[in-house]
Order: sequence, then structure tokens, then C-alpha cells
Amino acid sequence: MFDLFHMLCVIAQGEGPVGPNPLIQFLPFILLIVAFWFLLIAPQRRKQKEHERMISELKPGDKVITAGGIFGTITVAKKDRFQIKVDDNTRMDVLRSSIQARQPTEND
Repeated sequence: MFDLFHMLCVIAQGEGPVGPNPLIQFLPFILLIVAFWFLLIAPQRRKQKEHERMISELKPGDKVITAGGIFGTITVAKKDRFQIKVDDNTRMDVLRSSIQARQPTEND
């Protein structure tokens, strides 16, 4: 009788205890990746696109600041570089990628 009761209990339980759902186990990891994307990657991509747009809109006469902290005015715009006037008789060629920002004008 004990054997019959024991067999009925085993049959009622099925194959044994079922582990947690694998999707639930990976949910914190997935949420971490999503948060990382929205907090770090997306804003950086947005900033990079704005910088690329600013570089593409630069033209001779615009005042800029290079990554090295040099202030100048663009005199010539070439495909891969700008020539900037730093002083009355000083001009420099700088790569487009080295332009950090446009100097604010009186209107800004």
C-alpha cells in the first residue's frame, strides 16, 4: 500500500520540480543592456551626429575652436581639412575632425 501511495505521489508531481523560466533568469541582464543603451550609447551617437552636421555646415568666415584649443577663422574649406587664420599673418591647415566647436557669435 505504501508503494502504491508513493507511486501516485510521483505520478502527481510529474517529472519532478520544474526550474525557473530561463527568460526570467535573463531579464535583469536584458534590462541592464537596455538601460546601458539609453543612458550611454544613444546620447553619444546623437552628439556625434550633431558634431558631424556642424562640421559639414562650416564655411569660410566661420570662427572655430580646434581640439587643441586654438581659436581661428576658416579661410579655405577643402575636402579633408580647413585652413584657419589664427593671427594676421598666421594660417594653419587642420583636419576637419580636429574642429571641436564653432565659436559663439554675438547673435547666439
